[in-house]
Amino acid sequence: MTGILVVDDDVACARTLQLHLQSKGHEVDIRHDAIAGIAAAELLQPEIVILDIRMEGRSGLEALPDIKAIKPSPHVIMITAFNDMHTTIQAMQRGAEDYIHKPIDADELDAAVERLLGGERSDNLVPVGEISVDRLQMVGRSRAMKEVFKTIGLVARNNATVLITGESGTGKELVAHAIHNASDNAGGPFVVVNCAAVVETLLESDMFGHEKGAFTGAVGRQVGKFELAENGTIFLDEIGEMSPSMQAKLLRAVQYKEFTPLGSRDIHKTNARIIAATNLDLEQSVKQKDFREDLFFRLQVVSLHLPPLRERMDDLEDLVQALLSRINTEMNGGVTHLEQSVLDCFNDYHWPGNIRELENVLMKSVALSTSNVLTLEQLSPELKNQCVGQVSAKQEQLELGSLAEIERSHLVKVLQATGWHRGEACEILGVSRPRLRRMIRDYKLLPPQGTEPDSETLEQD
Repeated sequence: MTGILVVDDDVACARTLQLHLQSKGHEVDIRHDAIAGIAAAELLQPEIVILDIRMEGRSGLEALPDIKAIKPSPHVIMITAFNDMHTTIQAMQRGAEDYIHKPIDADELDAAVERLLGGERSDNLVPVGEISVDRLQMVGRSRAMKEVFKTIGLVARNNATVLITGESGTGKELVAHAIHNASDNAGGPFVVVNCAAVVETLLESDMFGHEKGAFTGAVGRQVGKFELAENGTIFLDEIGEMSPSMQAKLLRAVQYKEFTPLGSRDIHKTNARIIAATNLDLEQSVKQKDFREDLFFRLQVVSLHLPPLRERMDDLEDLVQALLSRINTEMNGGVTHLEQSVLDCFNDYHWPGNIRELENVLMKSVALSTSNVLTLEQLSPELKNQCVGQVSAKQEQLELGSLAEIERSHLVKVLQATGWHRGEACEILGVSRPRLRRMIRDYKLLPPQGTEPDSETLEQD
Protein backbone atom coordinates (compact mmCIF):
# COMPACT_ATOMS: atom_id res chain seq x y z
CA MET A 1 0.00 0.00 0.00
CA THR A 2 1.30 3.41 -0.91
CA GLY A 3 0.54 6.72 0.74
CA ILE A 4 -0.95 9.33 -1.58
CA LEU A 5 -2.16 12.80 -0.58
CA VAL A 6 -4.61 14.64 -2.84
CA VAL A 7 -4.76 18.42 -2.34
CA ASP A 8 -7.60 19.99 -4.34
CA ASP A 9 -10.25 22.57 -3.39
CA ASP A 10 -12.68 20.86 -5.76
CA VAL A 11 -14.25 18.47 -3.24
CA ALA A 12 -15.90 16.27 -5.86
CA CYS A 13 -12.72 15.91 -7.88
CA ALA A 14 -10.63 15.11 -4.79
CA ARG A 15 -13.13 12.45 -3.66
CA THR A 16 -13.24 10.91 -7.13
CA LEU A 17 -9.46 10.66 -7.21
CA GLN A 18 -9.46 9.16 -3.72
CA LEU A 19 -11.96 6.43 -4.66
CA HIS A 20 -10.13 5.61 -7.88
CA LEU A 21 -6.70 5.36 -6.26
CA GLN A 22 -8.06 3.34 -3.35
CA SER A 23 -9.47 0.86 -5.86
CA LYS A 24 -5.88 0.44 -7.08
CA GLY A 25 -4.74 -0.52 -3.58
CA HIS A 26 -3.31 2.81 -2.41
CA GLU A 27 -3.88 4.56 0.91
CA VAL A 28 -5.27 8.00 0.02
CA ASP A 29 -5.89 11.12 2.14
CA ILE A 30 -7.41 14.35 0.85
CA ARG A 31 -7.15 18.01 1.81
CA HIS A 32 -8.90 21.00 0.27
CA ASP A 33 -6.43 23.89 0.60
CA ALA A 34 -2.67 24.42 0.32
CA ILE A 35 -2.03 25.20 4.01
CA ALA A 36 -3.81 22.03 5.14
CA GLY A 37 -2.05 20.11 2.35
CA ILE A 38 1.43 21.18 3.56
CA ALA A 39 0.58 20.27 7.15
CA ALA A 40 -0.77 16.87 6.07
CA ALA A 41 2.30 16.20 3.93
CA GLU A 42 4.58 16.93 6.93
CA LEU A 43 2.49 14.71 9.23
CA LEU A 44 1.66 11.79 6.94
CA GLN A 45 4.83 11.81 4.81
CA PRO A 46 3.09 10.48 1.70
CA GLU A 47 5.12 9.10 -1.18
CA ILE A 48 3.07 11.05 -3.72
CA VAL A 49 1.22 14.36 -3.48
CA ILE A 50 -1.35 15.14 -6.17
CA LEU A 51 -1.55 18.92 -6.04
CA ASP A 52 -4.04 21.20 -7.77
CA ILE A 53 -2.48 24.40 -9.09
CA ARG A 54 -5.33 26.90 -8.73
CA MET A 55 -6.99 26.90 -5.31
CA GLU A 56 -8.61 29.47 -3.07
CA GLY A 57 -6.00 31.27 -0.97
CA ARG A 58 -2.52 29.93 -1.53
CA SER A 59 -2.03 28.27 -4.91
CA GLY A 60 -0.57 24.84 -5.45
CA LEU A 61 2.31 26.41 -7.33
CA GLU A 62 3.16 28.53 -4.27
CA ALA A 63 2.86 25.49 -1.97
CA LEU A 64 5.02 23.27 -4.18
CA PRO A 65 8.46 24.35 -2.83
CA ASP A 66 7.32 23.80 0.77
CA ILE A 67 6.03 20.32 -0.05
CA LYS A 68 9.23 19.38 -1.91
CA ALA A 69 11.29 20.62 1.07
CA ILE A 70 9.72 17.99 3.35
CA LYS A 71 12.12 15.13 4.22
CA PRO A 72 11.81 12.59 2.71
CA SER A 73 10.71 14.63 -0.27
CA PRO A 74 7.47 13.30 -1.82
CA HIS A 75 6.87 12.96 -5.53
CA VAL A 76 4.48 15.65 -6.80
CA ILE A 77 1.94 15.41 -9.63
CA MET A 78 0.39 18.76 -10.51
CA ILE A 79 -3.19 18.85 -11.81
CA THR A 80 -5.01 21.76 -13.39
CA ALA A 81 -7.97 22.62 -15.55
CA PHE A 82 -5.95 25.35 -17.28
CA ASN A 83 -3.54 24.54 -20.09
CA ASP A 84 -0.93 27.24 -19.43
CA MET A 85 2.58 26.79 -20.84
CA HIS A 86 4.17 29.26 -18.43
CA THR A 87 2.62 27.57 -15.39
CA THR A 88 3.70 24.14 -16.64
CA ILE A 89 7.29 25.32 -16.96
CA GLN A 90 7.22 26.88 -13.50
CA ALA A 91 5.80 23.72 -11.94
CA MET A 92 8.49 21.51 -13.46
CA GLN A 93 11.21 23.97 -12.46
CA ARG A 94 10.00 23.96 -8.86
CA GLY A 95 10.22 20.18 -8.57
CA ALA A 96 6.97 18.72 -9.91
CA GLU A 97 7.53 15.39 -11.63
CA ASP A 98 4.38 15.25 -13.72
CA TYR A 99 1.64 17.57 -14.91
CA ILE A 100 -1.86 16.32 -15.77
CA HIS A 101 -4.74 18.34 -17.15
CA LYS A 102 -8.35 18.09 -16.06
CA PRO A 103 -10.55 16.28 -16.79
CA ILE A 104 -8.10 13.67 -15.56
CA ASP A 105 -7.61 10.58 -17.67
CA ALA A 106 -7.52 7.62 -15.26
CA ASP A 107 -5.02 5.68 -17.38
CA GLU A 108 -2.70 8.69 -17.57
CA LEU A 109 -2.89 9.15 -13.80
CA ASP A 110 -2.25 5.45 -13.12
CA ALA A 111 0.74 5.48 -15.45
CA ALA A 112 2.18 8.54 -13.69
CA VAL A 113 1.73 6.97 -10.25
CA GLU A 114 3.32 3.69 -11.39
CA ARG A 115 6.22 5.54 -12.95
CA LEU A 116 6.90 7.53 -9.77
CA LEU A 117 6.62 4.40 -7.63
CA GLY A 118 8.92 2.47 -9.94
CA GLY A 119 11.62 2.32 -7.29
CA GLU A 120 9.33 0.04 -5.24
CA ARG A 121 9.26 -2.66 -7.94
CA SER A 122 12.71 -3.94 -7.06
CA ASP A 123 12.10 -7.31 -8.72
CA ASN A 124 12.13 -5.65 -12.14
CA LEU A 125 14.68 -2.92 -11.47
CA VAL A 126 18.44 -2.67 -11.76
CA PRO A 127 20.07 -0.34 -9.20
CA VAL A 128 22.54 2.26 -10.40
CA GLY A 129 25.72 1.84 -8.38
CA GLU A 130 27.62 4.85 -7.09
CA ILE A 131 30.68 4.26 -9.26
CA SER A 132 33.25 7.02 -9.22
CA VAL A 133 34.11 7.33 -12.89
CA ASP A 134 35.52 10.44 -14.52
CA ARG A 135 35.41 11.22 -18.21
CA LEU A 136 38.88 9.77 -18.81
CA GLN A 137 38.31 6.39 -17.18
CA MET A 138 37.70 3.41 -19.45
CA VAL A 139 35.23 0.67 -18.52
CA GLY A 140 35.24 -2.88 -19.82
CA ARG A 141 35.62 -6.50 -18.84
CA SER A 142 35.09 -8.13 -22.27
CA ARG A 143 37.92 -10.07 -23.85
CA ALA A 144 38.28 -7.43 -26.57
CA MET A 145 38.74 -4.63 -24.03
CA LYS A 146 41.17 -6.69 -21.93
CA GLU A 147 43.35 -6.92 -25.04
CA VAL A 148 43.10 -3.14 -25.48
CA PHE A 149 44.13 -2.58 -21.84
CA LYS A 150 47.09 -4.94 -22.23
CA THR A 151 48.26 -3.08 -25.34
CA ILE A 152 47.97 0.25 -23.52
CA GLY A 153 50.11 -1.13 -20.72
CA LEU A 154 52.78 -2.37 -23.13
CA VAL A 155 52.99 0.75 -25.30
CA ALA A 156 53.00 3.07 -22.27
CA ARG A 157 56.45 1.71 -21.36
CA ASN A 158 58.06 3.40 -24.36
CA ASN A 159 57.64 6.47 -26.55
CA ALA A 160 56.48 4.71 -29.73
CA THR A 161 54.06 6.43 -32.10
CA VAL A 162 50.58 4.90 -31.87
CA LEU A 163 47.74 4.75 -34.40
CA ILE A 164 44.31 4.15 -32.84
CA THR A 165 41.56 2.98 -35.20
CA GLY A 166 37.88 2.37 -34.65
CA GLU A 167 34.42 3.67 -35.47
CA SER A 168 33.25 7.09 -34.30
CA GLY A 169 32.22 7.10 -30.66
CA THR A 170 34.25 4.08 -29.54
CA GLY A 171 36.53 6.10 -27.23
CA LYS A 172 39.73 6.61 -29.20
CA GLU A 173 40.63 9.79 -27.31
CA LEU A 174 40.14 7.96 -24.01
CA VAL A 175 42.71 5.40 -25.15
CA ALA A 176 45.12 8.19 -26.04
CA HIS A 177 44.63 9.71 -22.58
CA ALA A 178 45.15 6.31 -20.95
CA ILE A 179 48.46 5.81 -22.80
CA HIS A 180 49.58 9.31 -21.82
CA ASN A 181 48.61 8.92 -18.17
CA ALA A 182 50.38 5.56 -17.86
CA SER A 183 53.62 6.70 -19.55
CA ASP A 184 56.68 8.64 -18.48
CA ASN A 185 55.13 11.62 -20.34
CA ALA A 186 52.24 11.81 -17.85
CA GLY A 187 53.74 14.88 -16.19
CA GLY A 188 53.68 16.78 -19.49
CA PRO A 189 50.70 18.27 -21.33
CA PHE A 190 48.16 16.31 -23.39
CA VAL A 191 47.47 18.43 -26.50
CA VAL A 192 44.73 17.65 -29.00
CA VAL A 193 44.68 18.59 -32.69
CA ASN A 194 41.40 17.88 -34.50
CA CYS A 195 42.58 17.55 -38.07
CA ALA A 196 39.01 17.65 -39.40
CA ALA A 197 37.87 20.72 -37.45
CA VAL A 198 40.63 23.15 -38.48
CA VAL A 199 40.61 24.50 -42.04
CA GLU A 200 43.66 23.50 -44.08
CA THR A 201 45.00 27.05 -44.35
CA LEU A 202 45.19 27.32 -40.55
CA LEU A 203 46.08 23.71 -39.68
CA GLU A 204 49.81 24.14 -40.36
CA SER A 205 49.95 27.21 -38.12
CA ASP A 206 47.87 25.42 -35.48
CA MET A 207 50.26 22.47 -35.38
CA PHE A 208 53.65 24.13 -35.93
CA GLY A 209 53.02 27.77 -34.97
CA HIS A 210 54.00 30.89 -36.91
CA GLU A 211 56.13 34.00 -36.64
CA LYS A 212 54.91 37.59 -36.78
CA GLY A 213 54.16 38.58 -40.38
CA ALA A 214 54.22 34.99 -41.67
CA PHE A 215 50.90 35.66 -43.40
CA THR A 216 48.20 38.31 -43.52
CA GLY A 217 46.75 38.62 -40.04
CA ALA A 218 49.79 37.17 -38.25
CA VAL A 219 50.24 40.12 -35.91
CA GLY A 220 52.45 38.23 -33.48
CA ARG A 221 54.22 34.98 -32.84
CA GLN A 222 52.04 31.97 -32.09
CA VAL A 223 53.23 28.78 -30.47
CA GLY A 224 51.98 25.65 -32.23
CA LYS A 225 50.54 22.47 -30.72
CA PHE A 226 53.75 20.50 -31.28
CA GLU A 227 55.69 23.02 -29.22
CA LEU A 228 52.98 23.12 -26.55
CA ALA A 229 53.11 19.34 -26.27
CA GLU A 230 56.85 19.31 -25.46
CA ASN A 231 57.63 16.45 -23.03
CA GLY A 232 53.98 15.39 -23.20
CA THR A 233 51.68 13.89 -25.80
CA ILE A 234 50.18 15.32 -28.98
CA PHE A 235 47.00 13.61 -30.12
CA LEU A 236 46.21 13.99 -33.83
CA ASP A 237 42.50 13.16 -34.04
CA GLU A 238 40.77 12.39 -37.37
CA ILE A 239 44.17 12.07 -39.06
CA GLY A 240 42.51 10.49 -42.11
CA GLU A 241 40.87 13.83 -42.96
CA MET A 242 44.21 15.61 -43.42
CA SER A 243 44.95 16.96 -46.92
CA PRO A 244 47.87 15.51 -48.97
CA SER A 245 49.89 18.74 -48.65
CA MET A 246 49.57 18.71 -44.85
CA GLN A 247 50.42 15.01 -44.77
CA ALA A 248 53.76 15.84 -46.41
CA LYS A 249 54.48 18.53 -43.81
CA LEU A 250 53.48 16.25 -40.96
CA LEU A 251 55.71 13.42 -42.20
CA ARG A 252 58.92 15.18 -41.16
CA ALA A 253 57.57 15.94 -37.69
CA VAL A 254 56.61 12.31 -37.21
CA GLN A 255 59.80 10.88 -38.76
CA TYR A 256 62.43 13.18 -37.25
CA LYS A 257 60.52 14.76 -34.33
CA GLU A 258 61.28 18.23 -35.69
CA PHE A 259 59.29 21.05 -37.29
CA THR A 260 59.64 24.61 -38.56
CA PRO A 261 57.05 27.29 -37.67
CA LEU A 262 55.55 29.28 -40.53
CA GLY A 263 57.70 32.28 -41.39
CA SER A 264 60.74 30.90 -39.56
CA ARG A 265 63.93 29.18 -40.62
CA ASP A 266 64.63 27.71 -37.22
CA ILE A 267 64.18 23.98 -36.75
CA HIS A 268 62.47 23.05 -33.50
CA LYS A 269 62.81 19.64 -31.86
CA THR A 270 60.03 17.94 -29.93
CA ASN A 271 60.04 15.13 -27.40
CA ALA A 272 56.27 14.77 -27.49
CA ARG A 273 54.83 11.32 -28.05
CA ILE A 274 52.64 11.29 -31.17
CA ILE A 275 49.32 9.45 -31.06
CA ALA A 276 46.99 9.56 -34.08
CA ALA A 277 43.43 8.32 -34.45
CA THR A 278 41.01 7.75 -37.31
CA ASN A 279 37.67 6.12 -38.02
CA LEU A 280 38.71 5.54 -41.65
CA ASP A 281 40.38 2.51 -43.20
CA LEU A 282 43.79 4.08 -43.81
CA GLU A 283 45.07 1.04 -45.69
CA GLN A 284 42.26 1.52 -48.18
CA SER A 285 43.00 5.26 -48.29
CA VAL A 286 46.63 4.44 -49.11
CA LYS A 287 45.51 2.18 -51.97
CA GLN A 288 43.28 4.95 -53.28
CA LYS A 289 46.18 7.46 -53.04
CA ASP A 290 44.24 9.57 -50.53
CA PHE A 291 46.78 8.99 -47.77
CA ARG A 292 50.58 8.84 -47.99
CA GLU A 293 51.94 5.35 -47.53
CA ASP A 294 55.15 6.56 -45.87
CA LEU A 295 53.19 8.59 -43.31
CA PHE A 296 50.87 5.66 -42.69
CA PHE A 297 53.77 3.38 -41.82
CA ARG A 298 55.37 6.04 -39.60
CA LEU A 299 52.12 6.49 -37.68
CA GLN A 300 51.36 2.84 -37.09
CA VAL A 301 54.51 1.81 -35.27
CA VAL A 302 51.95 0.41 -32.84
CA SER A 303 48.38 -0.17 -34.05
CA LEU A 304 45.51 -0.36 -31.60
CA HIS A 305 41.96 -1.11 -32.79
CA LEU A 306 38.94 -0.30 -30.65
CA PRO A 307 35.96 -2.63 -31.18
CA PRO A 308 32.50 -1.13 -31.74
CA LEU A 309 30.03 -1.41 -28.89
CA ARG A 310 28.02 -4.11 -30.68
CA GLU A 311 31.10 -6.37 -30.48
CA ARG A 312 31.62 -5.83 -26.74
CA MET A 313 28.07 -6.14 -25.40
CA ASP A 314 29.42 -7.92 -22.31
CA ASP A 315 30.49 -4.43 -21.22
CA LEU A 316 27.11 -2.80 -21.79
CA GLU A 317 25.71 -2.96 -18.26
CA ASP A 318 29.01 -1.78 -16.75
CA LEU A 319 29.06 1.12 -19.22
CA VAL A 320 25.46 2.07 -18.42
CA GLN A 321 26.20 1.98 -14.68
CA ALA A 322 29.38 4.06 -15.00
CA LEU A 323 27.86 6.59 -17.39
CA LEU A 324 24.68 7.02 -15.33
CA SER A 325 26.71 7.50 -12.16
CA ARG A 326 28.79 10.24 -13.78
CA ILE A 327 25.80 11.87 -15.53
CA ASN A 328 23.89 11.98 -12.22
CA THR A 329 26.83 13.85 -10.68
CA GLU A 330 27.36 16.25 -13.58
CA MET A 331 23.68 17.01 -14.22
CA ASN A 332 22.46 16.84 -10.62
CA GLY A 333 20.30 13.89 -11.63
CA GLY A 334 18.62 11.43 -9.30
CA VAL A 335 18.26 8.25 -11.34
CA THR A 336 18.91 5.42 -8.86
CA HIS A 337 17.34 2.54 -10.80
CA LEU A 338 16.54 1.54 -14.35
CA GLU A 339 13.98 -0.95 -15.54
CA GLN A 340 15.26 -4.32 -16.73
CA SER A 341 13.33 -3.66 -19.94
CA VAL A 342 15.67 -0.69 -20.60
CA LEU A 343 18.73 -2.94 -20.39
CA ASP A 344 16.95 -5.52 -22.57
CA CYS A 345 16.27 -2.80 -25.12
CA PHE A 346 19.88 -1.63 -25.00
CA ASN A 347 21.08 -5.21 -25.51
CA ASP A 348 18.86 -5.60 -28.58
CA TYR A 349 19.98 -2.32 -30.16
CA HIS A 350 22.96 -2.26 -32.57
CA TRP A 351 24.43 1.12 -31.42
CA PRO A 352 25.74 2.63 -34.68
CA GLY A 353 27.02 5.63 -32.69
CA ASN A 354 28.72 3.37 -30.13
CA ILE A 355 29.47 4.63 -26.60
CA ARG A 356 28.96 8.26 -27.61
CA GLU A 357 25.39 7.41 -28.66
CA LEU A 358 24.80 5.45 -25.44
CA GLU A 359 26.01 8.42 -23.39
CA ASN A 360 23.74 10.76 -25.35
CA VAL A 361 20.72 8.51 -24.81
CA LEU A 362 21.38 8.37 -21.06
CA MET A 363 21.95 12.13 -20.79
CA LYS A 364 18.64 12.87 -22.52
CA SER A 365 16.84 10.37 -20.28
CA VAL A 366 18.29 11.83 -17.08
CA ALA A 367 17.57 15.39 -18.22
CA LEU A 368 13.90 14.57 -18.85
CA SER A 369 13.44 12.11 -15.98
CA THR A 370 10.63 12.85 -13.54
CA SER A 371 11.45 10.03 -11.13
CA ASN A 372 14.38 8.05 -9.81
CA VAL A 373 13.70 5.23 -12.27
CA LEU A 374 14.76 5.23 -15.91
CA THR A 375 11.92 3.59 -17.84
CA LEU A 376 11.45 2.38 -21.38
CA GLU A 377 8.96 5.21 -21.97
CA GLN A 378 11.69 7.80 -21.41
CA LEU A 379 13.79 6.58 -24.33
CA SER A 380 13.53 8.28 -27.70
CA PRO A 381 10.69 6.94 -29.91
CA GLU A 382 13.21 5.86 -32.56
CA LEU A 383 15.27 3.77 -30.15
CA LYS A 384 12.25 2.36 -28.33
CA ASN A 385 10.46 1.41 -31.56
CA GLN A 386 13.56 -0.28 -32.94
CA CYS A 387 13.99 -2.27 -29.73
CA VAL A 388 10.33 -3.30 -29.69
CA GLY A 389 10.55 -4.21 -33.38
CA GLN A 390 13.59 -6.41 -32.81
CA VAL A 391 11.98 -8.13 -29.85
CA SER A 392 8.83 -8.76 -31.93
CA ALA A 393 10.91 -10.17 -34.77
CA LYS A 394 12.72 -12.53 -32.39
CA GLN A 395 9.44 -13.59 -30.84
CA GLU A 396 7.92 -14.18 -34.27
CA GLN A 397 10.95 -16.23 -35.26
CA LEU A 398 10.57 -18.34 -32.15
CA GLU A 399 6.85 -18.77 -32.78
CA LEU A 400 7.41 -19.86 -36.37
CA GLY A 401 9.90 -22.61 -35.54
CA SER A 402 11.03 -25.31 -37.94
CA LEU A 403 8.68 -27.43 -40.05
CA ALA A 404 9.49 -30.47 -37.92
CA GLU A 405 8.70 -28.56 -34.72
CA ILE A 406 5.37 -27.39 -36.11
CA GLU A 407 4.48 -30.91 -37.30
CA ARG A 408 5.37 -32.49 -33.95
CA SER A 409 3.42 -29.85 -32.00
CA HIS A 410 0.33 -30.34 -34.19
CA LEU A 411 0.59 -34.13 -33.94
CA VAL A 412 0.69 -33.96 -30.12
CA LYS A 413 -2.37 -31.69 -30.07
CA VAL A 414 -4.37 -34.05 -32.32
CA LEU A 415 -3.42 -37.16 -30.34
CA GLN A 416 -4.34 -35.46 -27.08
CA ALA A 417 -7.64 -34.20 -28.50
CA THR A 418 -8.60 -37.73 -29.71
CA GLY A 419 -7.37 -39.50 -26.59
CA TRP A 420 -4.72 -41.21 -28.72
CA HIS A 421 -7.36 -42.84 -30.95
CA ARG A 422 -5.31 -43.63 -34.05
CA GLY A 423 -8.24 -43.89 -36.39
CA GLU A 424 -9.62 -40.45 -35.50
CA ALA A 425 -6.11 -38.99 -35.56
CA CYS A 426 -5.47 -40.33 -39.06
CA GLU A 427 -8.76 -38.86 -40.25
CA ILE A 428 -7.98 -35.41 -38.82
CA LEU A 429 -4.38 -35.40 -40.05
CA GLY A 430 -5.21 -36.86 -43.45
CA VAL A 431 -2.51 -39.54 -43.22
CA SER A 432 -2.48 -43.32 -43.41
CA ARG A 433 -2.09 -45.49 -40.30
CA PRO A 434 1.46 -46.59 -41.28
CA ARG A 435 2.38 -42.95 -41.79
CA LEU A 436 0.95 -42.08 -38.36
CA ARG A 437 2.93 -44.92 -36.75
CA ARG A 438 6.15 -43.64 -38.35
CA MET A 439 5.46 -40.10 -37.14
CA ILE A 440 4.82 -41.29 -33.57
CA ARG A 441 8.02 -43.36 -33.66
CA ASP A 442 10.18 -40.62 -35.25
CA TYR A 443 9.05 -38.02 -32.74
CA LYS A 444 9.43 -40.52 -29.86
CA LEU A 445 5.90 -39.95 -28.59
CA LEU A 446 4.36 -42.17 -25.91
CA PRO A 447 0.69 -42.29 -24.93
CA PRO A 448 -0.05 -41.16 -21.39
CA GLN A 449 -0.36 -43.86 -18.75
CA GLY A 450 -3.81 -45.32 -18.50
CA THR A 451 -4.75 -44.53 -22.11
CA GLU A 452 -6.74 -47.38 -23.63
CA PRO A 453 -5.60 -48.35 -27.17
CA ASP A 454 -8.37 -48.05 -29.74
CA SER A 455 -9.77 -51.15 -31.39
CA GLU A 456 -7.94 -50.48 -34.64
CA THR A 457 -4.47 -50.29 -33.02
CA LEU A 458 -2.19 -52.86 -34.62
CA GLU A 459 0.02 -55.18 -32.62
CA GLN A 460 3.24 -53.58 -33.93
CA ASP A 461 2.25 -50.24 -32.48
